[in-house]
Amino acid sequence: MNPTLDILLNRKSIRAFEKRDIEADVKAKILEATLRAPTAGNMMLYSILDITDQSIKEKLVKTCDDQPFIARAPMVWIFAADYQRWYDYFVHSGADTLSDEPMRKPEEGDLFLACSDTLIAAQNAVIAAESFGLGSCYIGDIMENYEIHKELFNLPSHVFPIAMLVFGYPTQQQKGRKMTNRFDEKFIVFENQYQRLSEDDFAEMFAEREKQLPQGKAMRGITNYGQYFYQRKFASDFSVEMSRSVREMVKAWVDG
Repeated sequence: MNPTLDILLNRKSIRAFEKRDIEADVKAKILEATLRAPTAGNMMLYSILDITDQSIKEKLVKTCDDQPFIARAPMVWIFAADYQRWYDYFVHSGADTLSDEPMRKPEEGDLFLACSDTLIAAQNAVIAAESFGLGSCYIGDIMENYEIHKELFNLPSHVFPIAMLVFGYPTQQQKGRKMTNRFDEKFIVFENQYQRLSEDDFAEMFAEREKQLPQGKAMRGITNYGQYFYQRKFASDFSVEMSRSVREMVKAWVDG
């Protein structure tokens, strides 16, 4: 098989790592590949925070929904959507002298573009790491607790941590862990126009996951996978906090 496809089709999230450092030359190559990611206008609208301070990793365990494996990961990178660098450059270059109108500040569209740039770069890092036998896991919870992370990392208004990745050599147990299944492409890929799914579509789409429903107290009053996942994820405390945090971040981005 094509080795790149082999990596893409067999990659899974890794949350337990060997007690082994990542070699400096391997880390350098991963970073090199990350910085070659596609980017809007060759602007590279992101910054990467390489977290080497163990005390900060310990704090991230708590601020990112109590996930202890974060502190045990040998490499932790935070990917931040960043328009501050370009806006500062515009100011320093005298762009405000080109018009009598007030200088435009980064807005919502700029945020979305920066987030796209940032996540593309993050995925480059994931695939590069896999090519060296390293596992990784995305931590979306970095979007929570915006105020705490803003102070912890000295973030200006136009920088937002959109993703965190932890890397390391996977344990044997993690290597052997079964991969999760994905939905059939017919529910995800549409030709020319978006299609909303019917009740029958949903029944077929979630048939396998219905078989995997847990038992016991977690299922009190819950009768199907939709209810279970709504309660466990969408309506959970961490999801509500993430939305609150992002709302504050967007406000700071636009008003900053």
